[in-house]
Amino acid sequence: MLKSKTFMKKTRSGGVMKIVREHYLRDDIWCGSEICTECKQESPVLQRDPSIESNLCSYPHYVIPDTNVVLHQVKKKEATSPIYNASISSSLCLYIETFIEREPGESANDRNDRAIRVAAKWYGQHLEKAESEADALKVVLLTNDLGNKQKAEESSLLVYRCEEYIKSLIGNPELVDRLALSNDDKVLFPEHLPLSRIQAGIKSGTFLQGTFRASRDNYLEATVFVQGEGEDSTEVLIQGLQNLNRAVYQDVVAVQLYPRNQWLAPSSVMLQDEGAAKDDNEEDKEEEDEEKSVTEAARKPTGKVVGIIKRNWRPFCGMLNLSQIKESTRHLFTPADRRIPRIRIETRQAATLAGQRIMVAIDGWPKHSRYPNGHFVRSLGNAGDKETEQMVLLLEHDVPHQAFSQAVLSSLPKMPWAITPEDMVRREDLRHLSVCSVDPPGCTDIDDALHCRELDNGNVEVGVHIADVSHFIRPCNAMDKEAANRGTTVYLCGKRIDMVPELLSSNLCSLRSNVERLAFSCIWEMNHKAEIIKTRFTKTVINSKASLTYAEAQMRIDDTTKNDDITKSLRGLNKLAKVLKRQRIEKGALTLSSLEVRFHIDSETHDPIDLQTKELMETNSMVEEFMLLANISVAQKIYDEFPDCAMLRKHPAPPPSNYDILLKAAKSKDVEIHTDSAKALADSLDMARVDGFPYFNTLLRILATRCMMQAVYFCSGMDTDFHHYGLASAIYTHFTSPIRRYADIIVHRLLAVAIEADSTYPDLMDKQKQSALSTNLNYRHKMSQYAQRASVAFHTQLFFKSRGILNEEGFVLFVRKNAIIVLIPKFGLEGTVFFDAKHKATPKLVFDEEGPTLKVEQHTFHIFDMVKVTISLDASNIQHQKIRMSLIEPVVRTVKQPVVHNYVVEPQAKKPKLDR
Repeated sequence: MLKSKTFMKKTRSGGVMKIVREHYLRDDIWCGSEICTECKQESPVLQRDPSIESNLCSYPHYVIPDTNVVLHQVKKKEATSPIYNASISSSLCLYIETFIEREPGESANDRNDRAIRVAAKWYGQHLEKAESEADALKVVLLTNDLGNKQKAEESSLLVYRCEEYIKSLIGNPELVDRLALSNDDKVLFPEHLPLSRIQAGIKSGTFLQGTFRASRDNYLEATVFVQGEGEDSTEVLIQGLQNLNRAVYQDVVAVQLYPRNQWLAPSSVMLQDEGAAKDDNEEDKEEEDEEKSVTEAARKPTGKVVGIIKRNWRPFCGMLNLSQIKESTRHLFTPADRRIPRIRIETRQAATLAGQRIMVAIDGWPKHSRYPNGHFVRSLGNAGDKETEQMVLLLEHDVPHQAFSQAVLSSLPKMPWAITPEDMVRREDLRHLSVCSVDPPGCTDIDDALHCRELDNGNVEVGVHIADVSHFIRPCNAMDKEAANRGTTVYLCGKRIDMVPELLSSNLCSLRSNVERLAFSCIWEMNHKAEIIKTRFTKTVINSKASLTYAEAQMRIDDTTKNDDITKSLRGLNKLAKVLKRQRIEKGALTLSSLEVRFHIDSETHDPIDLQTKELMETNSMVEEFMLLANISVAQKIYDEFPDCAMLRKHPAPPPSNYDILLKAAKSKDVEIHTDSAKALADSLDMARVDGFPYFNTLLRILATRCMMQAVYFCSGMDTDFHHYGLASAIYTHFTSPIRRYADIIVHRLLAVAIEADSTYPDLMDKQKQSALSTNLNYRHKMSQYAQRASVAFHTQLFFKSRGILNEEGFVLFVRKNAIIVLIPKFGLEGTVFFDAKHKATPKLVFDEEGPTLKVEQHTFHIFDMVKVTISLDASNIQHQKIRMSLIEPVVRTVKQPVVHNYVVEPQAKKPKLDR
């Protein structure tokens, strides 16, 4: 049977087009059931006795899924699905008896839903005509559309949501895990705004910054405390999951206020997120009988979370709720603190962990997930296994990594520890000052803090306060010997090997906020031109008023609505730091560049899951400048007092030959670089520009960094050249990081003796022993750097292993006789593209050392040329896996072209940390 529909359509040119749509309706589509005797079917596919065991449908039944269920769920299950007695009704909708026309104003989706309901009703009526044994056989419609479900119920159809039906299946619990995974594409929460937009919004007043405080009684409600001046603080009410937007208790968040007519009153409903896990697409609603009409006075400023400024996640204690699904690895963890959301974790130890108190850490909270994702940290008393590759890495680079001995631990102060009256007598009390620390996110070993305040005489007082580690580590005891041997804290991807026990590094010595701590302070009186009028050194007691990240400090400085003591101190520090930096550069200090990336590590697998590039702000430079100034000031003081045994640090000038590659690279782009002095180099780098090549200057600075010598520790009585080339300083040392560097502890001891705050000991004044100690420290520092690079290389391999082959743009950094070395800025990765292939079609190579250039067939490669390569992991040798690069562009004849995979990234570069 043919049905047609004709309508007219106006074309762009103004004409009229006649359109005819035809449907061929069939009368030979059979029901497919074995019990049917009416249909003339040869091979029925629906069983006579459907064996679908369901707690929801205890009777024999067939299943008809609607279109969306088919699209979103069937593909997830089709490989091993046990649901055999299901009818896909698309063909049935063209059957004469079930075809329906689209009604005026009806959407295509609504028409499809109605067609499926008609088909389901027809199936039920059709089967009623079959033999008596089918009397109990029913048809069940599955849909996730609430409107479709409601209309089906009004038509007396048996209908269930897909999720509730799948969960009711007794014999196939594994389908629930697949069902949960199928919801990953559904976005439940708004995207968090990037930090740049948050900063701009806070600066303009569009957003407010505050601390997120979840309700104990209602998991759908929270407040954000916005700190103001004096009593001028605000609490912003947040209601509903989407408005809470994945914030967790004590996170520092950015909120956007709603218009006043949308303000709400706090809810009086108590809602606890308990019981079975909610589906990722299941809505949470408050009680409908909640009183909606509230007085104007009861309404509170109301808003929504638009971004996370700082996560304050910690490992959470609680209990594991075992999934009811047999052999499931996905479970919900319920924290003991009701203000923390439940956390979805994956673990195969559920049976072992059941009934135990465990600790779980949050890894992240994707916008498509109802709960944050986390990982199991540890059960009480149990420790995890160490990864073999990391152990090899530590052993290969001679990194002391064993647990601290009992003798070392016995040297720690007894807990609870407190500052004694005797300590106060020997120290200057600076607890009243507005001291704060500014560090990277997640920093726990806070070495340094700062303050700045105006003096009555119009000058400025600036203080750098450094953790007084030498107070706790006394000369020649077990802990001192262990720290001297380790030399430095080693930072690997996802792991830190401490130089001193954690009680000191992350607690008693760490200058955390709102706790009293012992410090060694360098305090200057300056004028507003950053000229030092007076310098003094003193042992102190401080109480940091804030532990800030670089971003938080920057936002305080930029936020014109803030004018508290900490913010004013930061602004003063930032203003002076800019002057100090300008003065350093005018003296010839170098501003070089290097690529720096940070891996996001999966805390369960320890595999890299993403790369993060660091964003440098003014506050990074602000802290850097005062650390450099403190190091220079202390270096001069200890050398003046102890000219034969001061622990100093120098950076030798590179020999002229080191600059050859830099000069050639610059010359290839008609740029002239002068290397007569650090200042000449700095000035010429500042002027090095190539039109149409914005990344040229960064590449040149990266290459200049490679020309530098290694900075080293030395004893002043054993050398005559003290100059630090990169910083353009006549004298320098390390004073500002005693928690992670043993050299700084020695410098603290020298300074304490110089100001008569402590007594000396023989080894401190023995230049031979100081020189030997310097040698060990230089070795440990060097091996630490190598270990860190090896850790990055290892995790880079893991990163590419999980991603297969990627395509990326890069730059030729070096040219060799048979290869080019390519830098991939995005990944901070260097790799070699070889042209002397082992296959028969080896290309013709011509190398010019003067260029240097490499001609491969018809194409010539120069330093800084842009190329496109494939990046993959060569795991053919499991012991020495390596990153392999193959050339895609430019196309070179006889060079085998790899398969092209589309993967685009933006090149980025980072400035290296100065030798602070």
